[in-house]
Amino acid sequence: MKQELYNLAESGIQTAKAAGAAACRIGIDTERTVEISYRERKPENIKEASTKALSLEIFVDGRYSSMNTSDLRKDALKDFIGRAVAQTRLLAEDPFRSLPDPKYYQGRQDIDLGQVDPDYKTLSPDERHAFVKAIEEACLAKGGDKVISVTAGSTDGYGESLLMTSNGFDGYSESTYFVGSAEMTGKDEGDRRPAEYGVAVSFRRKALPKPEMIGMDAARRTLALFGAKKLKTETLPVIIENRVVARFGGGFLQAMFGRGIQQKQSFLADKKGQKVASDKLTLIDDPFIKGALGSRLFDNDGFAGKKRVMIDAGVLKEFYVDWYYSRKLGWEPTTGSPSTLIIPPGKRSVADIMKDLARGILITGFIGGNSNSTTGDTSIGISGQLFENGVPVQAVSEMNIADNHLKIWPRLVEVANDPYLYSSQRFPSLVFKDVVVSGI
Repeated sequence: MKQELYNLAESGIQTAKAAGAAACRIGIDTERTVEISYRERKPENIKEASTKALSLEIFVDGRYSSMNTSDLRKDALKDFIGRAVAQTRLLAEDPFRSLPDPKYYQGRQDIDLGQVDPDYKTLSPDERHAFVKAIEEACLAKGGDKVISVTAGSTDGYGESLLMTSNGFDGYSESTYFVGSAEMTGKDEGDRRPAEYGVAVSFRRKALPKPEMIGMDAARRTLALFGAKKLKTETLPVIIENRVVARFGGGFLQAMFGRGIQQKQSFLADKKGQKVASDKLTLIDDPFIKGALGSRLFDNDGFAGKKRVMIDAGVLKEFYVDWYYSRKLGWEPTTGSPSTLIIPPGKRSVADIMKDLARGILITGFIGGNSNSTTGDTSIGISGQLFENGVPVQAVSEMNIADNHLKIWPRLVEVANDPYLYSSQRFPSLVFKDVVVSGI
């Protein structure tokens, strides 16, 4: 299939140039997926699908367009590309649109990122069903008579991706992936029906936890929400659990992109080289971690992957600036998107940290919310556990945190030792002091 993708991309580029394009970039993605879900101990959904799609970026007469098609038949593709070039000529000029300087393609590493499971093709339907059944049974057993419903599922897939430009770049990658999940809804007091989930994702099946662990995790998290109440407004320490740190930190990360800076929609635009968080926050973008979900050898511009320290002990060091916005800003480009993000873990567990905090809230979920990338103001609903002397004493919900990123991140006081491995953002649990949690 690899050579087929190369032949298709090369033909597409030749067609685009023959139709009058000054330059072009083609991306081709193929994927085969198998999805299974169970409910009430019976298959609810069984789906297998194969997809193939081509994305085309055209540069002609100082104009630019981006289009997609899933019809890759030779004649249909030739017509699609011809129309794309003709339609691009009708658009307004954009002098900042071009393919990157080829020098940024240089330096790509030749390493195995561990993104293909060699046993994927031998995975049988019976093994897939047994995996999902085990998740469901474990969740039902753990939930007991509190269960209203459980949905367990798995998805696995294999995909190939090729990116090629008319000025000399080509990059190919392939990967497999496996997802196991469970969602439980429980019956609490009155008409309350708390729901939570357990999930794990990996490139390799053997890197997933046992299916029973996924099911029990979903049930444990759901049961932990029983009896949740809104408490009085209080200023106290909070611990944001590892798997939801990315949700809260997303509002901060959003302000680190070139687009927001160029459009004056970033509260971090003038903060490079300045302290924006406590010494406890170091943020590393590392595309070379074997088996990590965000690892890559090149980005969407074709830039060679590079490990970067984005924030160093609270000091903002880098922004995410792709080729287009680097030209608009007059800056040196870095990369347009994160790869695998890491906050280096600390030395203590969440349980040990809780013992030292006396009274606080462990936040296990966020609800709704918004973050203003221009001002840094953020407001978000929370759910979790009130704890005292290290012991959870009350589930909490319908409470809210409203703050500013430039004020709350300097109050980060500790990083736990539990990086979340089932995400491209491998963040540990984070501890903040003096947070106003609004309730009654």
